[in-house]
Amino acid sequence: MTKETCLHDKHVALGAKMVDFAGWHMPVQYESIIDEHNTVRNGVGLFDVSHMGEVFVSGKDSLEFLQKIVPQDISKLEYEKAVYCQLPNLNGGLIDDLIIYRLGITDYMIICNASRVDEDVNWMSRNVGNLDVVLDNQSHNYSLLAVQGPKADELLRTMGLDTIQDSFTIKSGKILNYKLLISRTGYTGEDGYELLIENKYAPDLWDKILEYGKPFGIKPIGLGARDTLRLEASLPLYGNDLDEETTPLEAGLSWSIPRDKKADYNGKATIAEQLQNGTSKKLIGIKMLDKNIARHGYDVYYNGEKVGVVTSGGISPTNNCNIALAYVKNIKEICTDTIVQVMIREKLHDAQVVKRPFIVKRNKVRNV
Repeated sequence: MTKETCLHDKHVALGAKMVDFAGWHMPVQYESIIDEHNTVRNGVGLFDVSHMGEVFVSGKDSLEFLQKIVPQDISKLEYEKAVYCQLPNLNGGLIDDLIIYRLGITDYMIICNASRVDEDVNWMSRNVGNLDVVLDNQSHNYSLLAVQGPKADELLRTMGLDTIQDSFTIKSGKILNYKLLISRTGYTGEDGYELLIENKYAPDLWDKILEYGKPFGIKPIGLGARDTLRLEASLPLYGNDLDEETTPLEAGLSWSIPRDKKADYNGKATIAEQLQNGTSKKLIGIKMLDKNIARHGYDVYYNGEKVGVVTSGGISPTNNCNIALAYVKNIKEICTDTIVQVMIREKLHDAQVVKRPFIVKRNKVRNV
């Protein structure tokens, strides 16, 4: 049975086009995807991302447990801070990618991808062993609203947000007397917040944000623009760019793998070997040199040889071109400015390898 978030009826009332996504009935667009995309890049947009999972971790061994299941060094995670990381299997392949938030001395929250909540919780449970750890999957009790864009901070301050936060910070707080967890995170490449609130309050908060956001030109934003926004920012999508056959290093996430973490963790041997010797494949960004779109699953060629496959592709409204992410053989000849080809409808089309991300990200904020 397809699931519905607590905001489902709000989306329908707003005229959203609804689609099935990761087992959920979600809005893909309300108006034009390009218009929604540009609203977030230039102003502020509101997303319902309540399909994401929230798993709370507690117990005196919670740190030891987290150190075992992710490559990031969670011992360095400060109170009320967040960190991006991956959940590898024993071979270093990715079960999911996550954000971990530290809520207390031994209390943490993990945000999981919608399609992977059950797999994540099952894998985590298998890794508890004799540790004093409590896993509490509260995904069904909370809604998650994302307010994203350069005007997001100003909007929420007009609604009573009184905590000054840096990026990847989380705090308990109130907005219009609604108690919630407020994190300065997102999936768009822009500044913004994600608001975790009990389901029963989510519809009212949704309406209030849209009401207060009118002077800022706010719009509700669907999954279509969420995908073009994250693609421009080169943020990976599980199931497209990440899977259990791909390691963090192959996915271009070496920046999130500490070299000095002493604690052992699942997949560490494989990841350490790749850190030392490199990988057989790598993730690249490409820009199409014609009007064709390189879509997920299309083959990539170099000098007449198939060298890889597109994992994510689509339009870039910001750059007015078509872009894609692709895994290719890790050879030095395929580098920035190299011309490769994408097979589209049995014909090869030129594309240029370009630096990632495809835009300048503006999501790193520090208030002083």
